[in-house]
Amino acid sequence: MNCGPMSEAAAGVTEDGFLGGRLRLRQPISGHRAGHDAILLAAATMARPGQRIADFGAGVGAAGLALARRVGGVELVLVEIDPALARLASANAAANGVTARAVTLDLGAGAVAFAEAGLGPDSFDGVLMNPPFNDRVRQQASPDPARRAAHEATVTTLETWIHAARRVLKPGGALTLIWRAEGLEAALAALARAFGGAAVLPVHGKDGAPAIRVLIQAIKGGRAPLRIYPGLMLNDSAGLPTSQANAVLSGAAALPLAQP
Repeated sequence: MNCGPMSEAAAGVTEDGFLGGRLRLRQPISGHRAGHDAILLAAATMARPGQRIADFGAGVGAAGLALARRVGGVELVLVEIDPALARLASANAAANGVTARAVTLDLGAGAVAFAEAGLGPDSFDGVLMNPPFNDRVRQQASPDPARRAAHEATVTTLETWIHAARRVLKPGGALTLIWRAEGLEAALAALARAFGGAAVLPVHGKDGAPAIRVLIQAIKGGRAPLRIYPGLMLNDSAGLPTSQANAVLSGAAALPLAQP
């Protein structure tokens, strides 16, 4: 890309580097901005070349494009409710040399809208998603409307997104999501209606501290027992990034959930 953060600022976007600079993304200055969660989600997603993968709530494409950087040859669809973000996602894919299709779609829409967007039933091998997960009762809402919409969950958010994933996934297809750690019980309960074989990887902000996120993978129609992996520590007890976190966030390593 020829435009850097300074030249883009006047247009309300910046260009930022991910995966050690191997992925460059234009994203709005205000509202939700991609960060560690998207890269961790991509690193936890199981995919193989030739598979059809959907990134739900793609924003500017961070998670899906990071996955495509690690696993070449996937057929990637970036699904986003905001048309402006969907356009940025499409432009980011092209600028990074990734073949991907961005579609504007409300995940709460009916089957007809999904089919018209090219997301027919039982047609995807994998779905990855980072749903809004802030509790509006327990956490102070952002004054920025776009950021609030991207972060604040309703009582039906998780079930709506999981239902959408169930609709498009093939039997045996994998759903990978990132969620707040204290909401793990609710997430597993919502998944249990159509998914099994769940695997959980906690993410800790600091060694010795409670988990702040959980990465969850579940299989449509799966029957395997629950698996819980050792947690990922983003920082050590001194507050310095761990070697594992650096490897994952730079794209040099994937997380165990990504292994078949």
